[in-house]
Amino acid sequence: MNDRYSLSLVLHAHVPFVRQPEYPRFLEERWFFDALLETYLPLITMFERLDAERIPFHIALVLSPTLSHMLQDPLLIERFLEYLDQRIVFGLSEVDRTRSQPDINRLARMYYDRVVEAKALFTGRYEHNILKALDFYQKKGKIEILTTAATHAFLPFYIAYPEDIQAQLEVAISSHRALFGRLPQGFWLPEAGWHPALDEVLRSYNFNYTIVDTHGLLLGNPTPQKGTFAPVRSPSGMVIYGRDLKASRAIWDPDVGYPADPVYRDFYRDIGYELDQDLLEAFLEPNGERTPTGYKYWAITQRGQIKNLYNPDLAADRVRFHAQSFLADRLKQLQEAEQITGEKGISVCAYNADLFGHRWFEGPQFLEVLFREAAEMEGIGFVNPGGYTNKLEKEQLQKLMPEFSSWGLNGYAETWLDSSNDWMYPHILRAIERMIELAERFPNDGGLKERTLNQAAREVLLAQSADWAAIQHGGLSSTFARYMVEDCIQNFTTIYDSLGSNYISTEWLTQLERKHNIFPDINYRIFRKKR
Repeated sequence: MNDRYSLSLVLHAHVPFVRQPEYPRFLEERWFFDALLETYLPLITMFERLDAERIPFHIALVLSPTLSHMLQDPLLIERFLEYLDQRIVFGLSEVDRTRSQPDINRLARMYYDRVVEAKALFTGRYEHNILKALDFYQKKGKIEILTTAATHAFLPFYIAYPEDIQAQLEVAISSHRALFGRLPQGFWLPEAGWHPALDEVLRSYNFNYTIVDTHGLLLGNPTPQKGTFAPVRSPSGMVIYGRDLKASRAIWDPDVGYPADPVYRDFYRDIGYELDQDLLEAFLEPNGERTPTGYKYWAITQRGQIKNLYNPDLAADRVRFHAQSFLADRLKQLQEAEQITGEKGISVCAYNADLFGHRWFEGPQFLEVLFREAAEMEGIGFVNPGGYTNKLEKEQLQKLMPEFSSWGLNGYAETWLDSSNDWMYPHILRAIERMIELAERFPNDGGLKERTLNQAAREVLLAQSADWAAIQHGGLSSTFARYMVEDCIQNFTTIYDSLGSNYISTEWLTQLERKHNIFPDINYRIFRKKR
């Protein structure tokens, strides 16, 4: 099929539902603001530079329906602009404070200029809506946008409830089609969570392909003859790719991955934890807790040594070295695989998007250099998985069923089910059962009752987000995660009881619709049993 080796870069963009309108400011909303400023905007400006210079690039971007909704939410957009202004004002004070320290002052100016430029682009060129910019490059064939489950639920946990899987998929497809005017070809499994029972379900919704973690494919039945360097065909006929393990470790590994290099910027050391509190008013929580400012002046540095000042020039040199190494390593892998398989294969490199820019400051720069270097190489190039899939002779692919797997801790499900978060699931599963019951009991209702049932569906879906379990597993912001699950379940239970008594407070419902306003066009009947 191919006359060259193929690389497919897949970035998964998702932020949990953090919108909290009842508070004037909310710490966890900054997860969304940080991702927009430090990852999504830099990616789009990268696309613009490459396109303007006619540098070929192809990248697959997974946009979760939850994130897509928040990217259009007027309240969050207004608060994002306030967040930018906050950083601009602080940046001016930092530029002034560091005038007598030329090296630090250079960094302060760099951060200040970046935020000012980001605001100008977001308010001017993108008109507060980066989805339009992403759709522009999708229409040009440069990027491919995939969807994933509506609220990023870990789907293997809900296999016993096909109506719930159906709801997660149908909301995702409807949201994607409303935004981009087309159906998504690929489906990203939240947390790469695969279960054999998902095969028939995904194919029934006309998804052509999905991606599983490395061991999920390698432990499949039967064993894949070509490893992860070629896609396989599931029993239902869906194309399944496996992640390239070495490509994953090159970026993900906390000890030897590229982002751990000593010359790169230290993500954790922020001036917000070092300056006097009277200089940080905008970055203090009501209880006095300090929060990051985004102004970080130190490099990771070798362990055990005093922190070095961050040097963008040294970091840029290392970025080029790492990009060249990444391409050389992938090419070597694919050449070695061809000696065994007899064909030029594909390396699927899949990562969380916020690693590039937010966690790894130099990440977007790395991606840009990657595309520029690849443009000068012969025999290897980037492809979008959808385009690659369309050119496959599917009947010639090996037929196998991947094993249950994820990209979580130890490769299965313990990230989302352990002693820190197992309390959630009896409540969530009970709510799912009751939601299915409501959809069956009230199949044709309208007016206030339909609004109520639609909000019940939102609450059930929001409670299922895999983020809440993962956050509790990690231990950071666990109070917020627990609150979200309890709030959604309590809201749903109130609705369920109210429908049973045939009374619902219109004022309470209206307030809840404004608070949890996700998926405004949802139809609760997606939870009905298939006939």
